[in-house]
Amino acid sequence: MLPRTLLFVTVARRKSDTRRTVPVPKGSGMVLKFSAGRFAICFSILACVGLANPPAYGASCTTQSQMTPVQRDSLSTMAKNVLTQVQSGNAQALQQLTLPSVAANFSGLLNSVQHMQPLVRSASITIENLYMLDAMDIPPGAPQTDFFCGSPVVVFNIPNLPQGMYAITILHATGVPQPQQVSLILAKTPDGRWALAGLFYKPMMAADHDGLWYWQFARKYAQQKWDWNAWFYYRTATDLLAPLDNLSSPNLQKLQEEANSAKPDNLPTDKPITLSANGATFQLSAVDTTTQFGGLDLDVHYTPDAAQVAQLRNPPDARKQVVDIMNALLALHPELHNAFHGMWVHADQGNVSLFALELPMEQIATETQPGASPNPTGR
Repeated sequence: MLPRTLLFVTVARRKSDTRRTVPVPKGSGMVLKFSAGRFAICFSILACVGLANPPAYGASCTTQSQMTPVQRDSLSTMAKNVLTQVQSGNAQALQQLTLPSVAANFSGLLNSVQHMQPLVRSASITIENLYMLDAMDIPPGAPQTDFFCGSPVVVFNIPNLPQGMYAITILHATGVPQPQQVSLILAKTPDGRWALAGLFYKPMMAADHDGLWYWQFARKYAQQKWDWNAWFYYRTATDLLAPLDNLSSPNLQKLQEEANSAKPDNLPTDKPITLSANGATFQLSAVDTTTQFGGLDLDVHYTPDAAQVAQLRNPPDARKQVVDIMNALLALHPELHNAFHGMWVHADQGNVSLFALELPMEQIATETQPGASPNPTGR
């Protein structure tokens, strides 16, 4: 049986995730980071958390069960207050709850809240975990600060952490079509109050299934040596079960180890791979997953050559080109039929998508047969 208590955060992000860093005024000590469909605005020290284990310095972590009622109530009240303002869209009240250096550059956080608010507006909010991170006694300029929290141990490894008191609260927003897990990073101000320093949210389900479901089926696919299925299901499980990107625990370290053991060696991770399809060759630049059309689709990107670009200017030829890629992938990995709703293939030229098509698995084979539907579902 899979463990039910899971906390893990990785530093690595999916290749398909896009981020940009927004500069802030000198002395603010803040970095704003954005990712597709999600948002994190954190202390640069927290955004750079790693999983290495160099020597620890004087620091301590207090878990929810170890806190005094006053400490627990203080963090819970602050966390719920923040989520209440997010749900109501009260930007002014949220800004007043925010650390001054973040509030001074509030547009990034406001943009994220505006995207998040429709997802959680009518959600029921529950607090899942609270952590207080005491870094008051660490040496100034310590290269690494490690926090070991509770048992089983949850570990935060934070480089270049200034002295201070911090807290991380993890909440669930449920009872809505797309449940979210929300993590708040709080910092204690000089006058002794908690202030919002960071906000991160991500879905708890993908295609109507949670992370444990994907982990369970990833294991089954791994046992059958269906490595593509296993790898992408492990990755989906990790995305859903990790409330943050910067935290480790034994359970999800185990998940990562299982995922690494199933990783195929024929994915375009560091460089493109060549795919032969119907007498032509294509350079696949990325393969990932998406739920943009509801079900879990395989998301494929390729870079067409000059002759293929010319074909893409003609819609029927463009459609045939991407369907050839779909069929070639299914010929190499017929097990994909069992794991994915469909396939979405993108022809990219630089940052521009020249053509994209999504088809359900059962429709891909019919595309090469007479009488196939001429209406594309791609964009």
